[in-house]
Amino acid sequence: MTTPKPEDLYASMLRQTLYVITTSPARGPGMQDVLAQHLDYQIKMERDGVLFGAGPLFKDGETAPYAGMIIVRAKDEDEARRLADIDPFHAAGLRTYTLTRWMLNEGAMTFSVRYSDQSVVVK
Repeated sequence: MTTPKPEDLYASMLRQTLYVITTSPARGPGMQDVLAQHLDYQIKMERDGVLFGAGPLFKDGETAPYAGMIIVRAKDEDEARRLADIDPFHAAGLRTYTLTRWMLNEGAMTFSVRYSDQSVVVK
């Protein structure tokens, strides 16, 4: 059996460009006051098809998050930065962020649609 060339394997991969917004606390007080607005913003992006995924980041063995990660679909870096800038946490100066372009090549998503109770399970 012949081993495929890397360029042949790469050519069939998804190669979807996404943007990763990694957020870090800038100052402490006020986070709880803006949390609902931040979550509403995330849910709106999700419903609009912009949000690929988001959630807290944890260091090994820790139970409290040290940062957050938001992955968005955007046409370019400027649009991704605009999405990050208007996040209520960032707009209020409670969190800072870094923006990284990410190319999604490999992976899988598994889900089940249950007709009996009209639910979906994502694994």
